[in-house]
Amino acid sequence: MQQPRKKALINRLRRIEGQIGGVLSMVEDDRYCVDILMQISAVKSALDGVAIQILSTHANGCVRKAVKEDDGDEAIEELLGVIRKMIR
Repeated sequence: MQQPRKKALINRLRRIEGQIGGVLSMVEDDRYCVDILMQISAVKSALDGVAIQILSTHANGCVRKAVKEDDGDEAIEELLGVIRKMIR
């Protein structure tokens, strides 16, 4: 993964880490359940965004390279397996 993209992902993950800490604090403080659930939804959405970025990087890097080197079938099957797991 290229350094600028990696740095951006790390920054996003740190923000998500902060959001999770916020959820923990909300639970500890007995905050309103709906507010906690909304924050959890935001965390899930943020994680989905990170996953899509990593998936895109993998498809455009590793999978593309494997296809060019005639090793594409295995790489594509692996990618499809990950996508299947992500959409469950």
